Amino acid sequence: MAEVFGKDGARTLRTVITFLEMARRPPRPRRAAPRRGLAIQRAERPPPGFYLRLYRAVGGGFHWTDRLSWTEERLIETIHDADVEIHVLHAGGAPAGFAELDFRRGDIAELGLFGLLPDFTGQGLGGYFLDWAIEALWRPGIGKIAVDTNTRDHPRALAMYRKAGFRVVRREESYLVPAERFAGV
Repeated sequence: MAEVFGKDGARTLRTVITFLEMARRPPRPRRAAPRRGLAIQRAERPPPGFYLRLYRAVGGGFHWTDRLSWTEERLIETIHDADVEIHVLHAGGAPAGFAELDFRRGDIAELGLFGLLPDFTGQGLGGYFLDWAIEALWRPGIGKIAVDTNTRDHPRALAMYRKAGFRVVRREESYLVPAERFAGV
């Protein structure tokens, strides 16, 4: 779940976070793979450098910076947690995107992070991968799944989540650290 921040010296980009939930498994079947050569593989206990390369590649253009400010200890604690899963979408053997599934909130599963690398957008992979992630989140004991997006995310993110069956539960103003602050990190 996204943290809501006020404006400060580092957080200067205004955004509105939209929090969404899904209270039951979608009745429609998952979309078929839009092309051959796709594979989704879990990255078990990924090295922090690998994880951060994916994080930057997917979210750099959308000011995903929170994880860049974390200590290595905090990052490892999160991405190696037994209740957090990192899944990488591969297209023709190349990483095309990733999904972070978070089961740390009891009966609420969260799609913590989700996205595609820029070279793979606009090819029908996002809807396919989102359907896969939603199905993977609906496990026994899960009563609801949650995701959030913001006005600085991909312009089609909110519509895609709503089309998949998520409903908006609230919106809050927040501030992001500009990606340019981490360009050399």
